[in-house]
Amino acid sequence: MKEKLRTPVSQQPLTIEKPTLEDGIGSKVTVEINEKKVQVFFGQTILDACKENQIHVPTLCHHPDLCIAGTCRICVVEIEGMRTLQTSCSFPITAPIKIKTSSSMVRKARRHIIDLLLSEHYGECYSCVRNNNCELQTLAKEYGVDSYTFGHVTEPVFEQDLSSYSVIRDMNKCVNCRRCVRTCIDLQEVGVLEAIDRGDKTHIGTFLEKPLADVVCINCGQCINRCPTGALKANDPSDVIWNAIDDPTKHVVIQTAPSPRAAIGEVFGLEPGKSFTGEMNTALRRIGFDVVFDTNFTADLTIMEEGTELILRLYKALVKKEQVAIPQFTSCSPGWVKYLEHFYPEYIDNLSSAKSPQQMFGALIKTFYAQKKGIDPKDIVSVAVMPCAAKKFECNRPEMNDSGFKDVDFGLTTRELGQMIKEAGIYLPEMPPSHFDDPFGDASGAGLIFGATGGVMEAALRTVIELVTGKKVEDIFANADIIPLRGFEGIKYAELPITEVGPVPKILQHLVPDWNWLKGATLKVAVAHGTANAKKIMDDIKAGGKFSECHFIEFMACPGGCLGGGGQPIPTNEEIRKMRAKAIYDEDNSLPLRKSHENRHVAEIYDIFLTDGPCGHISHKLLHTHYVKRGKYIA
Repeated sequence: MKEKLRTPVSQQPLTIEKPTLEDGIGSKVTVEINEKKVQVFFGQTILDACKENQIHVPTLCHHPDLCIAGTCRICVVEIEGMRTLQTSCSFPITAPIKIKTSSSMVRKARRHIIDLLLSEHYGECYSCVRNNNCELQTLAKEYGVDSYTFGHVTEPVFEQDLSSYSVIRDMNKCVNCRRCVRTCIDLQEVGVLEAIDRGDKTHIGTFLEKPLADVVCINCGQCINRCPTGALKANDPSDVIWNAIDDPTKHVVIQTAPSPRAAIGEVFGLEPGKSFTGEMNTALRRIGFDVVFDTNFTADLTIMEEGTELILRLYKALVKKEQVAIPQFTSCSPGWVKYLEHFYPEYIDNLSSAKSPQQMFGALIKTFYAQKKGIDPKDIVSVAVMPCAAKKFECNRPEMNDSGFKDVDFGLTTRELGQMIKEAGIYLPEMPPSHFDDPFGDASGAGLIFGATGGVMEAALRTVIELVTGKKVEDIFANADIIPLRGFEGIKYAELPITEVGPVPKILQHLVPDWNWLKGATLKVAVAHGTANAKKIMDDIKAGGKFSECHFIEFMACPGGCLGGGGQPIPTNEEIRKMRAKAIYDEDNSLPLRKSHENRHVAEIYDIFLTDGPCGHISHKLLHTHYVKRGKYIA
């Protein structure tokens, strides 16, 4: 049975499903495209048929991640025998037809559509964040637009929405393609944005035209990644960061997450799939950052804290028979956390109280690091380079100040850091590679794979398996690669029987006496990426389904996990995200250290600073937090 979509009927796919038997009778149709005969699958759209045959058809509202809309009309083609032009993105081929993709009628229609879009498009390209990476600008150049045939808006019609820490909306640059609407409703199942009014008054807005900060926006930034123009952009703090770098009284620290390294090359015009960790470290120092640290260090720390928390929950439930919230949900993705706060607030207790690696790092920078270096925390400016727009919101949460200061001062996206590097006159690929700075320079591959969907779960299991069974994870999974948790399926599920147990490691002996209570149990885990998939799991849990029996579930708000985050380079699609994932896994495989609990620097932190161990009093104060039951009520 076909799954029911929440997407508006007018925006649901119009194509017919691909035949099961590709060579079966009636599975293919012979059509003529630009006087060339080709065979295409029955029900395939004209646009897809053209792509398969290397025939260029321009698009604007179309995006490979989204369902069909057919609103912009840029992709129109001429079909013999039809009175009007047809949109190739939404026209399914079900019979032999003759198609022209570049006739005089088609060319003039596309040019007029572009002229009409530009007549309502306010702003100057050279001062736009999407200059040289704007699909409308590209189309105007492709079709030779050198004047405004239908005039041009010289004054803004809409006021910019600057309310959000994460996303800025400028509807003066909107082309009503509805990509953001489809992203928010269909891809993410949030539904903050919608087309409002009709005719020439149609515009994209929120409920009661409220600012983004006052609606149920989860700050994921996926709408930014799919907007073809500059109507949506991240809230960029780079000017303030430049001021801090130029201020000799400030000690400016930067931490870098794994996903930006796997994608930042795209900002410099390179193909996806190459990691620039060492080159980025050198560029950051040349920009003027005083020290460059690896967020993977606190990803390792997160595994120790979150894994210990899971063990404690299971021990209380299975041995002490206490009521505890199981399954435990990961809390590394701030977009997912805010989604849960709004849509499933009754499950807040299931969230791990462990902060994300970004926020753990911020707390350590302004306590442990400040003490070690003899620097007043008020003079430290802590910056985080993240693939994520929601990280900007996270570092501004009032809960995130356990160091006595704002733990992380600013969140930079991959795109914004790329622009800062360019502004400094640096071409990143030419930089000589260099290492991270001590004392947070060494991290494991387990922390690195946090960037891909399933990575947090895989990192956790690499550690939990060894701590509980006393066996090497390589004895169970070849090369410590837990393949069942990898890949881009929306939801993944795995069961791990615990057939034998080992001694309790010293670091956990004060929490549990032995592992005998786990012997014979089966650990059930799940992974979901994109909040539409998270919704499926949450609804299953509410209904008492299979996922309610899980012990640990990883949720990531963005498609593909962090490597598909709302701050990553544009464009994005599944193929690009797969290449970024490959870069992350390749780097993980090249590292000598691939398990969080084997990171000696993490062990040292517990020895000299977090002296009462994982989930102890000190770590709870600095590395754990609480969340808010927001609900969907809008004042």
